[in-house]
Amino acid sequence: MFLLGAIVKILDAVNNPQDLKKLSKEELSLLAKEIREEIVNTISVNGGHLAPSLGVVELTVAMHYVFDSPRDKIIWDVGHQSYAHKILTGRKNKFKTIRTHNGLSGFPRRSESEHDAFGVGHSSTSISAALGFATARDIKNEDYKVVAVIGDGSMTGGLAFEGLQNAGHLKKNMLVILNDNEMFISQKVGAVAGYLAKLLTVGMARKVEEKVMKTVSRFHGFGSPFRKFIKRAKVILFPGMLFEEMGFTYIGPVQGHDINNLTVILENIKDMEGPVLLHVITKKGKGYIPAETEPIKFHGVGKFDVKTGEIVKTNEVTYTKVFSDTLIKLAHSDKKIVAITAAMPEGTGLDKFAKEFPNRYFDVGIAEEHAITFAAAMAADGMKPVCAIYSTFMQRAIDNIIHDVALQNLPVTFALDRAGLVGEDGGTHHGAFDLSYLNYIPNLIIMSPADENELQHMLKTALNSNKPCAIRYPRGAGVGGKLDKSPCVLKIGKGTVVKEGDDICFLAIGSHVNTCLKAAQLLEKENINASVINMRFLKPLDVDIIKEALSKTKKFVTVEENSLIGGFGESVKNVLFGTGAEVECIGLPDKFIEHGNVKVLRKKYGLTPEGVANKALKMFADGKK
Repeated sequence: MFLLGAIVKILDAVNNPQDLKKLSKEELSLLAKEIREEIVNTISVNGGHLAPSLGVVELTVAMHYVFDSPRDKIIWDVGHQSYAHKILTGRKNKFKTIRTHNGLSGFPRRSESEHDAFGVGHSSTSISAALGFATARDIKNEDYKVVAVIGDGSMTGGLAFEGLQNAGHLKKNMLVILNDNEMFISQKVGAVAGYLAKLLTVGMARKVEEKVMKTVSRFHGFGSPFRKFIKRAKVILFPGMLFEEMGFTYIGPVQGHDINNLTVILENIKDMEGPVLLHVITKKGKGYIPAETEPIKFHGVGKFDVKTGEIVKTNEVTYTKVFSDTLIKLAHSDKKIVAITAAMPEGTGLDKFAKEFPNRYFDVGIAEEHAITFAAAMAADGMKPVCAIYSTFMQRAIDNIIHDVALQNLPVTFALDRAGLVGEDGGTHHGAFDLSYLNYIPNLIIMSPADENELQHMLKTALNSNKPCAIRYPRGAGVGGKLDKSPCVLKIGKGTVVKEGDDICFLAIGSHVNTCLKAAQLLEKENINASVINMRFLKPLDVDIIKEALSKTKKFVTVEENSLIGGFGESVKNVLFGTGAEVECIGLPDKFIEHGNVKVLRKKYGLTPEGVANKALKMFADGKK
């Protein structure tokens, strides 16, 4: 039972990893339960990545018991499983602030703690980072341990294998812990496997293997094949042939919730020579029944009731739902439409598409680059692929968008969910750069809907264009407007005037069209009549509608939820350069935006009706006409 306000005894005495070493093995197990309660109670209020962090509590305790952080480097992959790590490394008193503005980050951050060796938020980076630390250590003749913790899902990312092959080649002393919580590699874990894994780490088995290898190497023409046979005979018992062939010593699989066993194994392997991979089997959501039962539901969760596990829901219609429903509707009448995502079926809404069209749905794993090139080839053969990937993760596939899609002018539709500010996940997850990084790519049509109704029309437009298209839309609910019965095709590159006015013109793209309309209402109280234009398209930009507005006013304010560098505002400025027009741009500054509630962040950066209206009033006060 997880109860708010539960009395914690052992955790009270643990303020840093060194305090763990004073505890008995029995106390370590009790500590794991207390940490789990702290995580569940806090995330029920703040929201966050619950199931991943619950699954690695014992592993985290064991690592900090055996290794000496921050001297030893513990590097997390993705980082959404690092909550126990934060609690054990001097941040337990601040843990209740996690994912709140000015509170702890939901991911490891170097600026937050010396125990966060490497900042992370995207996937598959830990092995490369660990190898970097190990190499730097050896160059400097220092002596510390390096540990990378990577999930089975992150192993689907190509970067993980790039790191593995290079680590196997360099043969640096480092440990990779494969946290397998979905039976990605092995489905067999038991007492025998755990015992044999422990046996292989005590040294004797390794020495026997080395002696046998040395002996058979003396037999020319026979030794080499026999060595290969011995190696393969070993991995018949263990699912680690791939890692052994890449130069790692494979250990496992072992049970990931037995602290006693984990500490013994980690103690035994921490001084082994060369790269080592420890395969640990854990249960996602471990210790909290609702999360164990529905780990996907509790992977990244909002507020929920601790006793029942009931998640707080709203009846708002989200952009993601409209995208999903529209794509399914269009796919019923067009068999060439296929849907692709990179391990985000629920987050992008494609889980429903998968049920409706299982043969036309593809989840490629955490492999955004592959997803785009895969889509490009299908487009080259006459299909209409739609790649639904979060804006922040699409950054990883820029080269593929340029080289494989745009250069060949192939009709791939990019659906960029979570564009703009996403809130509590922070700098690694804000979709702050998509308008900028897409803007410079030739042949690419870029659009952003003002509301959920316009989103369905843009999806229809993209699929009918026979061109590469990107549609970026925000996380969460739309403005609540009525949806047209059927999506229609918009005229590409054409905006629309949604409010007339002669004193000043608001040019907006995306969801802030509504913000500008509210700002215009505020200005009416100051006897200022503002026009509002929904630009719809960043590329091609509607130059004509801007010039038409210029015939009525010389004062312009652009609004976008994107970095101001290279984005919508800069494009408008280029059009108005030399005309005598005054242009003020509202958007995100040249910095990585911190985590926090979206409403708080929008207010801070002027992306509210009041912020937009105040910018306009300042232009009048400064006499810019």
